[in-house]
Amino acid sequence: MGIQITDVRAITTNPYGCNLTVVRVDTNQPGLYGLGCATFTYRWKAVECMVNEYLKPLLVGRDPANIEELFQLMNVNSYWRNGPVTNNAISGVDMALWDIKGKLANMPVYDLLGGKCRQAVEVYRHADGPCPEKVEENVRKFMDEGVRHIRIQCGGYGGKAVDMNTPAGSPEGVYYCPDQYFRKTVELFAYMREHVGWEVEFCHDTHERLPAIQSVQLAKELEPFRLYFLEDILSPEQGEWFRMVRQNCTTPIANGELYNNPKEYDFLIKERLIDFIRCHISQIGGITPAKKLAVFAEVFGVRTAWHGPGDVSPVGHAANIHLDLSAPNFGIQEWCGFTDIAYEMFPGMPVLKNGFVWANDKPGLGIEFDEELAKKYPAVHDVTKWTQTRFPDGTMHTP
Repeated sequence: MGIQITDVRAITTNPYGCNLTVVRVDTNQPGLYGLGCATFTYRWKAVECMVNEYLKPLLVGRDPANIEELFQLMNVNSYWRNGPVTNNAISGVDMALWDIKGKLANMPVYDLLGGKCRQAVEVYRHADGPCPEKVEENVRKFMDEGVRHIRIQCGGYGGKAVDMNTPAGSPEGVYYCPDQYFRKTVELFAYMREHVGWEVEFCHDTHERLPAIQSVQLAKELEPFRLYFLEDILSPEQGEWFRMVRQNCTTPIANGELYNNPKEYDFLIKERLIDFIRCHISQIGGITPAKKLAVFAEVFGVRTAWHGPGDVSPVGHAANIHLDLSAPNFGIQEWCGFTDIAYEMFPGMPVLKNGFVWANDKPGLGIEFDEELAKKYPAVHDVTKWTQTRFPDGTMHTP
């Protein structure tokens, strides 16, 4: 009897303020197992159920070497597909299978993907603040650490609105004013170029906070400040508006963290309407579809900039880095930074040095997971509030 899958399980934890889901796939070969990321922070219980109650009975007894076969099997087994819960559950298994494959071959996953195109991965960091002066201070801290790509925001997504006239009795929520946010963002970039100069690359994330036509206007207004990219100016439902952005300016565009279905982004790549693909790897199903997406994007001159926030587990970040190392069309990698507890809970995770993230050369993804320590930081089941975004008059808006 050859190698077989003997167990598949989701493990949840919250070590630094984000609910994380790690999938472990065990085999009948002693000591041979794999780890993957299935983190859908805001619906973690649903992913946990999908992994434990549906994917485990589907996969036990099968050969873990057949990654493509198992990906296709998991993708179509529920008939309806390309949803965030299903994709994240599949991703956890898919990454774990690549981890197992690397351990069997005694090779890092980046070698299985074709080998290194670079020794380390350049990253961008996040600099926020209540005012441009504070943003500048935080930018200079990152520059002193060797970081040369920095995403700047003033007051978070949508900014901190003031003097809003909200109707009495309006529901609770995260209120902001698109017009104020628009003006403050343009002012922020003017200030930063004047005071910091042009030797640092700046990004900005609108997080779909503006109406579509105003997003076009923002891209045009920011053109003189030569952004590295402007991120997520339009939701997946409004992708056709990218044609108007291209007609009006040359501001580089990055998009994709909300995408689940390849049909949401294939035309954007084929028509060269975006410059960076920003997918959340677990959201699209793991390493297998991400590698295919990177190759597809390469043909059209689109670069990768995988989503790398705090609500991606360190296992998911490791997967990002292995993909980055092997992709000729790599652009930049988002890096949120981690607490000491993360490095303790996930030994072997990639490390940041002088603006670059380095993977180790261990087989597989090169990362471990301390389950006993994870138990001390249980996941939190509550109502998500930051996505309850509202216009000044109280209307709900896409976050």
